[in-house]
Amino acid sequence: LAGTIIGAVEEGAALHGDAVRVGDVLVGYASSGLHTNGYTLARRIVFDDLGLAITDAMPEHDGSVADVLLAVHRSYWSAVAPVLTRLHGLAHITGGGIAGNLTRVLPDGCAARVDATSWETPPLFRLMASAGGVTADEMFAVFNMGIGLVGVAAAEDVAPLRDAARDAGVDTWVIGEIVAGSGVSIE
Repeated sequence: LAGTIIGAVEEGAALHGDAVRVGDVLVGYASSGLHTNGYTLARRIVFDDLGLAITDAMPEHDGSVADVLLAVHRSYWSAVAPVLTRLHGLAHITGGGIAGNLTRVLPDGCAARVDATSWETPPLFRLMASAGGVTADEMFAVFNMGIGLVGVAAAEDVAPLRDAARDAGVDTWVIGEIVAGSGVSIE
């Protein structure tokens, strides 16, 4: 029965990160908003610091506070399904931000170096940082900062990954690399 479920993955084909190697490239997939992380801080900033109501227009956005805070969480299935065999690891960026989630796919001896200047932080996150007086470190620890999924792949597989995402309507950026060491650094 499991084989008939769309999107089911056999255990042998699951991405646990054990194929991640030094020299692999990090591909960041655009988020569609907050997704599932940071709502406690976001509510404090929007309602307490900015003094907005749910029906008010969200500054720097088309739509209300409700529209922005409740934007539908993007599904990445159509962007990654065509290239699953090319991926060495996938990190869904939820609570804990990029570092907290990317760490989970790093095998011993591998570290991830993320270049935070390789994509433009969406206006929502810039507004949160400014209005809430939130440091860059805390922003990256709480929010996805515009990257909802990180794919890890060999350099020669980056173009097909990005092509599949583009075909699915998802923006991507090369956001870093796997290096020797441990942990995740965001520079």
